[in-house]
Amino acid sequence: MSWLSSLKSVFSPAQEVKEDEIQTVLQNYVLPYSENGLKDRISQVNVQGRILQLTINTFPQEKDHLQKIHDELAEALEKCGIQELNLHVIQQKHAAHGEVGHSCSSKPKAETAKNTKLPPVMDASAKVETDPNNPPIQKAAPQQRDIAAHPRIQNVILVSSGKGGVGKSTTTVNLALALQKMGLKVGVLDADIYGPSIPTMLGNAGQTPQIENEHFVPLDAYGMAVISIGHLIGAHNTPVAWRGPKATGALMQLFNQTLWPDLDVLVIDMPPGTGDIQLTLAQRIPVTGAVIVTTPQNVALMDAVKGIELFNRVSIPVLGVIENMSTHICSNCGFEEQIFGIGGGDQISEQYQIPLLGRLPLDAKIREHADQGKPSVIAQDAAAESFMNIAQALLEQMEKLPKHQKDDKRIF
Repeated sequence: MSWLSSLKSVFSPAQEVKEDEIQTVLQNYVLPYSENGLKDRISQVNVQGRILQLTINTFPQEKDHLQKIHDELAEALEKCGIQELNLHVIQQKHAAHGEVGHSCSSKPKAETAKNTKLPPVMDASAKVETDPNNPPIQKAAPQQRDIAAHPRIQNVILVSSGKGGVGKSTTTVNLALALQKMGLKVGVLDADIYGPSIPTMLGNAGQTPQIENEHFVPLDAYGMAVISIGHLIGAHNTPVAWRGPKATGALMQLFNQTLWPDLDVLVIDMPPGTGDIQLTLAQRIPVTGAVIVTTPQNVALMDAVKGIELFNRVSIPVLGVIENMSTHICSNCGFEEQIFGIGGGDQISEQYQIPLLGRLPLDAKIREHADQGKPSVIAQDAAAESFMNIAQALLEQMEKLPKHQKDDKRIF
């Protein structure tokens, strides 16, 4: 089997939305306490990514059954690739002939059932007109407390930033290597689907993992288990032109379908921003905590704050802030200058009551060593000690997490 064929077998069609099966579910669903079919009530069906918006006509006496309708449909549609069902209702004043509420039972005429056609399933973002007195019923998103721990991974740490270009990936690999030097078993997952740089920074770009029983065998980098979409797409100039649902599906397969060894910590290099991948991780992967990387620059701080707010909303503890490119020392004259400003990390630390884990200099050697696949902790350049201190500070914050969270997340 070729590598491309193996890859296709792992990124299986099961992750895609199955429109034919959606139609079948909607066609066959019978309303609670009635023999009426849902298909006779549907006025609009919209699919956007893996979210389905369904608009139906209802009657006053069915009000108490709407949640049951939603939950049963959501469970059935989940098997069709739908992650979220938004049920919009348009309440009718009186039941039409042949339509009943929950207190009666009436079977539609066979001819009507045979000739009824559902509206087409559309991939669209069109707004749906709804009754303001009957807001959409939405299935609650999974919470961190509801997500089971990975059987072989003790802790998952996210390294995140609000924007790109702040040195997040460089920080990720050095932080992982520093934790390993402290005696922990560490793995790295590159969740930056659109701009994977971990393979280059860890010196294994161009390598591809083996597949065993439709699971990836992670690559080795300085003794760490590593996997990235960059290991799967071939040439460096191959773009990942995927819409959000496909990108998040790929990420979940990298996490769930990789044969991770027993790990104390899995460090995940996050993409910049607060989009689909961040929300997917928050709702489907058991996360111990997050680290925010920023520069002192105002623009970077504004975006870093958005990242912190997102993690707060999804109940992921922010374990600290790392201020990168904090200061620059001229290699010729030794003059020290704060190119991107002063005190940005302190500002966020004070505002959100989270620790400043450390500061990193703006040093050409950090970039050079990362480009060569030998990060600072391996190359032992001037920044290596700073990364070791940051790793120690991170472990101290992990130990301070509440006991119930330690039990849930299995912190060592």
